[in-house]
Amino acid sequence: MKLSYDKATDSLYIHLSNTPSVDSDEVADGVVLDFDSNGVLVGIDVQHASQKTDINSVSLSHLPLQDLNAA
Repeated sequence: MKLSYDKATDSLYIHLSNTPSVDSDEVADGVVLDFDSNGVLVGIDVQHASQKTDINSVSLSHLPLQDLNAA
């Protein structure tokens, strides 16, 4: 998983997979889910991210840290 923030567009993208998206669904105002050709969720786009969350703070918890070393 990878997080990308574009300050120019104030957009936060959460990459859940490297698979390209082929379909999108806006599930709430400014929140778009991206799906691959099999309907699997591959990313989440949060538009106007700084208005929806504290973009300057990221917290990780309950991650399998032993798996992160293999990446």
